[in-house]
Amino acid sequence: MPKEYRTIEEVAGPLMLVRGVQHVTYDELGEIELANGEKRRCKVLEIDGGNALVQLFEASAGINLESSKVRFLGRSMELGVSEDMLSRIFDGLGRPIDDGPEILPQKRMNINGLPMNPAARNYPQEFIQTGISAIDGLNTLVRGQKLPIFSASGLPHANLAAQIARQAKVRGTSEPFAVVFAAMGITFEEANFFMESFRETGAIDRSVMFINLANDPAVERIATPRMALTAAEYLAFEKDMHVLVILTDITNYADALREISAARKEVPGRRGYPGYMYTDLASLYERAGRQKGKSGSITLIPILTMPEDDKTHPIPDLTGYITEGQIILSRELYRKNVLPPIDVLPSLSRLKDKGIGEGKTRADHADVMNQLFAAYARGKDAKELMVILGEAALTDMDKLYAAFADEFERQYVSQGYYANRDIEETMELGWKLLRLLPRSELKRIKDKYLDQYYEES
Repeated sequence: MPKEYRTIEEVAGPLMLVRGVQHVTYDELGEIELANGEKRRCKVLEIDGGNALVQLFEASAGINLESSKVRFLGRSMELGVSEDMLSRIFDGLGRPIDDGPEILPQKRMNINGLPMNPAARNYPQEFIQTGISAIDGLNTLVRGQKLPIFSASGLPHANLAAQIARQAKVRGTSEPFAVVFAAMGITFEEANFFMESFRETGAIDRSVMFINLANDPAVERIATPRMALTAAEYLAFEKDMHVLVILTDITNYADALREISAARKEVPGRRGYPGYMYTDLASLYERAGRQKGKSGSITLIPILTMPEDDKTHPIPDLTGYITEGQIILSRELYRKNVLPPIDVLPSLSRLKDKGIGEGKTRADHADVMNQLFAAYARGKDAKELMVILGEAALTDMDKLYAAFADEFERQYVSQGYYANRDIEETMELGWKLLRLLPRSELKRIKDKYLDQYYEES
């Protein structure tokens, strides 16, 4: 039986100081029992000799310093895991909120996990088809990769996240595929959108959802992505599943980190965020990957809204250092009604060349991708020139490229949130657009592919 302490010295907002504790460790869970028998949970944030600073998971109202008692449970926060988690919805602390029964766990796992030893990693190389041309064709997602989506307030990243969760699959394998979806600090309307979207399309059957609402405590928001990644590690490395983890919104997570850091009176770093935010984000992102000797894998798509659309803000900046590229959403494309508004030129998947080509997608994929990038970039330049100098100043070839850029955005990038294009369809669409240009302009494509695909109508 854990020892009880009646030595609560002070309660300040979400923090509580307990004096005279023994053998209590950092990150240990605790339980506060109020005079009326009500129990609330807490977590040790800091140990200084016999003093323990603890963070409350629930409100501090009603805690009487004299009559309340604290017991420490001797363990960190854990998640009870089982295959029964699939098709279930949990809150940010892993409690069911879908009116279903409690999970009977096969085992309990520490939510902090263990970052993967680099020497035990397998290189990401299998193509994951999201059904979205701007990702599959140009910024390909590879199994075991960490590929964030950089959005901004008001842009439809929620729709894109739901679309990827519904459509993503590993081609050419019968191994089971699961989606672990964690939402942090979202509104009730957003939570409802995700739950209904998953239920309507049947995606819920292969999904585990963790929902943390905006009015839930900040400390719960810190736990939510760790809960999700723990569930993913169990499904991937113990049940040999391909797991896609979607975390939205990392900005809300980082703001919760800043809130707790401020409550602890820590010295702030850039923009008030704690100096250890890079390490903290890395402890999440680095749990993705593939392990040698295991057939399962974790592929991670963190979604974050860039404050003031600023790519140099600490959250996208640090995320970019840790992950392998980024998908950037554009306000300009959104205004043009291009949905999803993926800006393909500044977007980047650093591992795309590992997941494409013969036997993975199609032999001509790399050439077509490079040619589409080049043609779209030249078309955008031509359109900017047109704005400054007028259309009359453009050569006929420039006008052709400008028209290509418009068609590329309208047909290739814009596909709506319910079109699920397989890679063959995406490739054919690429060729259809390249036929708008004369063959002599397609200098990045080998002649054998031009012979095979260019003349087809």
